[in-house]
Amino acid sequence: MRLIFAGTPEIAVPTLAALEDAGHEIVAVLTQPDARGRRGRTLHPSPVKEYALERGLDVWTPEKASAPEIVARVKELEVDAAAVVAYGQILRPALLEAVRLAWVNLHFSVLPTWRGAAPVQRAIMAGDEVTGASTFVIEKGLDTGPVIGTLTERIRMTDTAGDLLERLAQLGAPLMVQSLEALDAGVARPTPQSTDDISYAEKLTREDAYVRWDLAAHLVDRRIRGCSPAPGAWTTLPDGSVAKLGPVSPRPQRAGTVPGQLREEAGEVLVGTGTEPVALGWIAPAGKKPMDAAAWWRGARLGEGAQLGEA
Repeated sequence: MRLIFAGTPEIAVPTLAALEDAGHEIVAVLTQPDARGRRGRTLHPSPVKEYALERGLDVWTPEKASAPEIVARVKELEVDAAAVVAYGQILRPALLEAVRLAWVNLHFSVLPTWRGAAPVQRAIMAGDEVTGASTFVIEKGLDTGPVIGTLTERIRMTDTAGDLLERLAQLGAPLMVQSLEALDAGVARPTPQSTDDISYAEKLTREDAYVRWDLAAHLVDRRIRGCSPAPGAWTTLPDGSVAKLGPVSPRPQRAGTVPGQLREEAGEVLVGTGTEPVALGWIAPAGKKPMDAAAWWRGARLGEGAQLGEA
């Protein structure tokens, strides 16, 4: 098949690689324009762009993928279909109609559950036990198109959003290959999504990543894992400065304490929650690299009863 691929982050690369390995011709790769790093000084290409250039593929980085000139270029290529994984732009009808078959998206949930920008993160934060991936034909609505194929994957108790996304990216790559080949062969039967159990996964904000220590320990655990590695869970230290946090471990066998209150016990740094305490994994005070919580505690010399977050 002659294909266009559209994707941007690292989780999109396995699908691009799988399509190439399956012998399909990638005639163009669409990805987001180079973006500035955290310090805002240097422009950096997306992981998809880096991979595509290494493979000698034709890379496009339009500000607006649905601009008339891009639509015209797509039509000139006479491609069979387009594969999309976390591209990051809304694709308008004129662009969708510029390929022979369809634009097919790999979405990391079992649709219609968790439509939207952060399906894996929201699934972890909600305490879902199972998630998965779906391929669907892109249409005007937000992740509403008919589904071609699905797979399921259990969410592990220690999964961060990064862990689960990496796993689903690998599992979803062959699903995309199979879906496009079935569509081309005329044997795919895209099925309209159910109108039941629809949920939406809004993009995570900095506020979503703020740890509320008054919540139950299992909710604190889910929030931190769902926000790791991005946007990054955070709290405030006793001096009011901000610190990023890595995943924590609930300690139901330990005595509870005031939410947000710190103490050292058996070599672990414990923080009180609305139920049992949790043990900190790593912590990164503002301007510093992540460090083991026990090492941070020894250096900070805060003393028992110091408070994280709002008192």
